[in-house]
Amino acid sequence: MQDLSLHVLDLIQNCVEAGAGTVRISLDESGLDGVVALEVSDDGRGMSPELLARVKDPFTTTRTTRRVGMGIPLIQQAVQAAGGDLSMESREGHGTTIRAWFLRDHIDAPPLGDVAQSVAIAIATNPGVRFVYTHTAANGSFCVDSKQIAEFLAEVSISDPGVVAWLKQHLREGIKQVRGGESQ
Repeated sequence: MQDLSLHVLDLIQNCVEAGAGTVRISLDESGLDGVVALEVSDDGRGMSPELLARVKDPFTTTRTTRRVGMGIPLIQQAVQAAGGDLSMESREGHGTTIRAWFLRDHIDAPPLGDVAQSVAIAIATNPGVRFVYTHTAANGSFCVDSKQIAEFLAEVSISDPGVVAWLKQHLREGIKQVRGGESQ
């Protein structure tokens, strides 16, 4: 995967497949030490200690359609190549939290990519899941909560193409604002 936004989309998909009702995504670029931190957590079914111990192995998956699970190993490889690492916590019946961090100025640091599009796609294609996305950078924090948006929309589906276009633009503008004018 070429950029962080694609890793985010893959992690979100894992959360949805784990039966999450709420997925929280936090991207923090504000560290004075040059660290970019990503956290994705869910309230899904979680993993057994045995599965959690093996999940970073690309030949471990819970899917029945294929025998490999490349998402976690790929993001781990990407952040380690950029001077960072990845950690995971999970409890059966309580969900999973994945934390990844890397050095922003490292030559191998993945570009941010279009996180706004990844989050908007996740929200639009999973209307029954609550997504809370927080982006923190030099100029503060920006947060989008799909539950609040759905409540405001009332009878209009959050999957409506017009809503999705607005959501992408809203996310892009919020990210640009907290990044000091830099969009991606």
